Amino acid sequence: MPLKSLFEIAWASKSTTTSCKMRVLLLKDPRDGESGPDPYIKELESRGHKATLIPVLSFKFISANTLSDKLLQPEKHGGLIFTSPRAVEAVKLCLEDKDRKQEWNKSLKDKWNRKSIYVVGKATAALVQSLGLEPEGEDTGTADVLSRLIIEREEKNIPPLFFPCGSIKREVLPTALRENGKIFPLLCLTIKAQVGEIPSGVKLINKIIIALPLSHWGCVSLFPGVPLETLTVYQTTEHPDLEKNLKNYFTKQGIPGSVGFFSPSGVKFCLEAVRRLSGEQLTQIKFAAIGPTTRDAMAAEGLCVSCTAEQPTAQHLAAAIADALQ
Repeated sequence: MPLKSLFEIAWASKSTTTSCKMRVLLLKDPRDGESGPDPYIKELESRGHKATLIPVLSFKFISANTLSDKLLQPEKHGGLIFTSPRAVEAVKLCLEDKDRKQEWNKSLKDKWNRKSIYVVGKATAALVQSLGLEPEGEDTGTADVLSRLIIEREEKNIPPLFFPCGSIKREVLPTALRENGKIFPLLCLTIKAQVGEIPSGVKLINKIIIALPLSHWGCVSLFPGVPLETLTVYQTTEHPDLEKNLKNYFTKQGIPGSVGFFSPSGVKFCLEAVRRLSGEQLTQIKFAAIGPTTRDAMAAEGLCVSCTAEQPTAQHLAAAIADALQ
């Protein structure tokens, strides 16, 4: 057989393999206020896969009056923290009032911008920028990493950072900022163990620590951590059509090659139905996580996680899923 024919056969075989579409189910909510296809669907389709998005969560905004009062008093806070797009949307709703919006644009946003504005993720950062604010930390990816950035940058004697959040937020960030205040007394214990005495300026601290049971030494906080004030501004519940939409998907399209989860809440609300509808074919599915927090929630439920996005972006998740499906 001529060499050219062999080459053509090999190329045709390769093309058939790479063009084979796999179905990918994305358990996430569509991004509000954006035209065109969802970026995750677009990225997966550019890699030859057919992606379907099923909304998982439903949100109800609450505490609007209290949130408005907080936004009008930047002098009482050391800065802002946003870890979800929905919290930013709650702020946007407060600013729909004509008088509030005028005051925000005239002076309030500039006063807030003189303080720290922390965010997790590029999607949240983009929404914060649409408010006229200048965020930092968008590349942190998780609340855990963001908390380290805050601890490195902020003094402990600042007014509290204001953290509008959801009803089922994880306690990673508040705990990390609070626990940061326990480093100093433990350091005093280390000094005593190494040099045999504590300088006169901290003898009283030593007496207080030694007077406590050993079981309490790791829980002493003579100095506060980074101050934080939280406010629940939205409630998160299961999307009312979730069960119906999942059943329709599995009935019409069959078992997907991959399922992507985007939050611990998504795992909580979807996993039982996915297991039931997949049956014995569950082990054939490549399960993907948008980040380490979601991955840990999946693993805690006994799910085998095939891949995790290096960063919480459409490009990184699509790349991870494409590799897992090869």
